[in-house]
Amino acid sequence: MAKSNVWMSVSDLMTGLMIIFLFIAIAYISRVQQNQTVLTDYIETKNKLYDKLVSEFKQDTVKWQMAIGRDLSMKFNNPTVLFAQGSAYLTPQFKSILDEFLPRYFDILLNDNLRSKIQEIRIEGHTDNVPYPKKHADPYIANVILSQERALNVLIYLRQMPIFQQYTKEQKELLEFWFTANGLSYKTKNEIDPTASRRVEFRIVTSGEEVLENFVNKNAEYDGQ
Repeated sequence: MAKSNVWMSVSDLMTGLMIIFLFIAIAYISRVQQNQTVLTDYIETKNKLYDKLVSEFKQDTVKWQMAIGRDLSMKFNNPTVLFAQGSAYLTPQFKSILDEFLPRYFDILLNDNLRSKIQEIRIEGHTDNVPYPKKHADPYIANVILSQERALNVLIYLRQMPIFQQYTKEQKELLEFWFTANGLSYKTKNEIDPTASRRVEFRIVTSGEEVLENFVNKNAEYDGQ
């Protein structure tokens, strides 16, 4: 009788372990499926927005010396057209480009069915490593200040445009929620290309990036437990 009890206990233990392993497998499969859904949605959103930007502006990239990136960035790369050396004031040529670019850009952002996927639109100023002691004694910080001033002046110009003033209160608030001004200095890790470093970018950040990052962080925490 004692032996029978022992075997019954072992059998119950194995059954319990199998049930635990089954729940673990189900939880893992569910987590993988969730990750795949988020990743698929993230990629599809970026690809659709990228295709719309290319379709709208492909005829203007050479004229404006602009590159459209897969990261949903619009890079204006000719520093002599954007700002004078060491200056944060937009040149007349750059204002003319923005007058043509921004209304069409706004039209995509405000009227597209993917607008609910947009988390942020960053205006980024980028600079090289030329020191500007009038800005700051530290060349790196001086270029951060200059970049920030340039990005901010683009944002100011954007808000003063007639097209912006004509939008509804709701549309203005949405644009205000999206747009941020960001100044970046040079990167010392790689060799600095002065021409490529001096540029302005408009970059769309989708909500999927935040969700995807949260999934990665959660998975890292889960795997570390």
